[in-house]
Amino acid sequence: MRRRNNTINVSKIIFVVLVFSFFAIVIKLSLVCLNETTDGVNLTAFVENRNTETRILKASRGSIYSNDGDILAQSINSYTLIAYLSETRTKDIKNPQHVVKKEETAKKLAEVLNAPEEYILERLNTKGAYQVEFGIYGKDISTVTKNQIDSLGLPGIDFAESSKRFYPMSNFASYIIGYAQKGDDNEIVGKMGVEAYFDEELQGKDGYVIYQKDAYGYSLPNTIPITEEAEAGQDIYLTIDSKIQLFVENAIKELTEKNELDWLTFSVMDAKTGAIVAVGSSPSFNNNTLDITNYLNPLTSYTYEPGSTMKIFSFLAAMENGKYDGTEKYLSGRRNIDGSLINDFNGGRGWGTITYDEGFSYSSNVAASNLAEKVGREGLYNFYTSLGFGKKTGITLPNEASGDIDFTYRTELATASFGQGITTTPIQNLQALTILTNEGIELQPYIVDKIVNTETGEVTYQHERTELGRKAKKENIDKMLTMMYDVVYSGKTDAKYYKADNIVVAGKTGTAQIAGDRGYLSGTYDYVRSFAGVFPYEDPQYIVYVSVKKYKGVYKDFAGMVTKVIEEIAKYKNITELVEKVDNSKIITINNYLSLDSTTTEEKLKAMNLNVIKLGSGKYIVNQYPEKGKKVLAGNKVFLVTNDSKYIMPNIVGWSSNEVATLCKLLNIELKTSGYGKVLTSSIEEGTEITSCMKLEITLG
Repeated sequence: MRRRNNTINVSKIIFVVLVFSFFAIVIKLSLVCLNETTDGVNLTAFVENRNTETRILKASRGSIYSNDGDILAQSINSYTLIAYLSETRTKDIKNPQHVVKKEETAKKLAEVLNAPEEYILERLNTKGAYQVEFGIYGKDISTVTKNQIDSLGLPGIDFAESSKRFYPMSNFASYIIGYAQKGDDNEIVGKMGVEAYFDEELQGKDGYVIYQKDAYGYSLPNTIPITEEAEAGQDIYLTIDSKIQLFVENAIKELTEKNELDWLTFSVMDAKTGAIVAVGSSPSFNNNTLDITNYLNPLTSYTYEPGSTMKIFSFLAAMENGKYDGTEKYLSGRRNIDGSLINDFNGGRGWGTITYDEGFSYSSNVAASNLAEKVGREGLYNFYTSLGFGKKTGITLPNEASGDIDFTYRTELATASFGQGITTTPIQNLQALTILTNEGIELQPYIVDKIVNTETGEVTYQHERTELGRKAKKENIDKMLTMMYDVVYSGKTDAKYYKADNIVVAGKTGTAQIAGDRGYLSGTYDYVRSFAGVFPYEDPQYIVYVSVKKYKGVYKDFAGMVTKVIEEIAKYKNITELVEKVDNSKIITINNYLSLDSTTTEEKLKAMNLNVIKLGSGKYIVNQYPEKGKKVLAGNKVFLVTNDSKYIMPNIVGWSSNEVATLCKLLNIELKTSGYGKVLTSSIEEGTEITSCMKLEITLG
């Protein structure tokens, strides 16, 4: 009886447990049916993820080109080196899929990767690792390096493919192009320059593929994937002219290799459009290795007191306000304004009583301050701001600075007239200088010429010349250009060193003290020196603006760097100087002398006061320079190549680099130059017979 009661009790307990479990299951199922999330898990997403797969289709980043089509930035394949260490990968011992001979593998990899063999071996000896990578030595490997490693036939060595940004011309226009690199999410993102400013346009848009998969992750048959194709990033064409940029880069490199300085920036602009055709700087950096010492773009982010180049605009302000009479005289040297002395650059000695036109040629601070008082604070400030000083130009580059042109007191008004106590940027100066080359109309500078759809070739953006309004009368601009011509050609200041061969330059120099914690620095080299110029004088096609801080070399060499670039641009662009006012000489138009008698032609040209360089003793002329229709100045060289079988090296000491380059081109010989100025020494002596395999090396000074 007792055993039966126990059995009944156990049965009841089991029955109760089963009933309770049943109701618990029903309640749980009800909750699952009624709620999207259970126990913190989104069931819908969980089911979908078990049955679908989404694969991202990466968009290729657009390229950056120069105006003449050279690739400046592009995305290329790169690889990460992987070594499989686990023996479980190998199913057939005759075909190993893991690293077998670690010492041999380390030695061969180290040679190709230029890495320490000990480091490679240490990575290969990592205990318990299925696979390893090799840090900086194994990342961003090029296709060439990958192929070298593949050719070694090392078991267990593999690669993960990706892409990286590559800059074929290294440190070419580096601050303008900028750089892009991979972020934490492995996306390539622009970090500086055009790469950063136009990051969205360059990136494009990723696509995707959504497909059904089985339990093993494979695509299910008879299912249709959903595909959204990637949109490639757009290509950007800059206004940079590769050849002019190279002229600038080479000139800066040559100067900085021989002279010490804090920084230098050199810009060239198309005078008629506002397009920036070249920008060079020191220090610079290699966009591939990112050896960057300063992350500020000198063109747009450097602010400094510009010095006497501002006299171009303060004198123009006086003209525009009807306060300028170039023939009016004043006492140069020194003046006292509210207890502060304003000195001319020659220690306050001045040049006696001179006209204001002469004062501009001498770069007189006293003249500028006198005119500023006539114009008044409001007049000068309004003219400066109308030109864009004190605000951003809007050029499409990141982190543009505004500068500061605030001045209130008489002494501040005086110093602002010659570029002290105010700050500007190089791009602001370039923008303001466009009024000189467009009859008083100011142009907005720009660096991007067009943006092109990579896939269709459609131009999605095309820059057009942007006028910012008339800022000065044409007659005042003509007057200023004449005065700037006189600055260079009167020989009154160091501006005389900016005379170029076969091209006439109008310009203005600047020398500004550098502000310190307690007033201005007073060391021998504590200055920012600059030059603002346009050429050719009669019809300016280009604007140059150059500035250098704490330059410790010979100033003539700095000016020579600038004039060398100007001469190279003039030759490259075949610019003919049309001005009739050059040393009061007459302009001579060159005719066609080919096939004419060489002796008779030589005598005729000499009678026209031209310096004839006749090459060879042949009877007839077979080549000439300049070509027919070109205009030259009396005293210039004219080259005549005769139909002789041999040519003799003339005496080239004292020639310009352009003249020597012309000679070498006509005689088909290689030329290497060093220095600036006129020829001092030549590797080929006068009287030597020229052969086409010769190489001429000259030293300029």
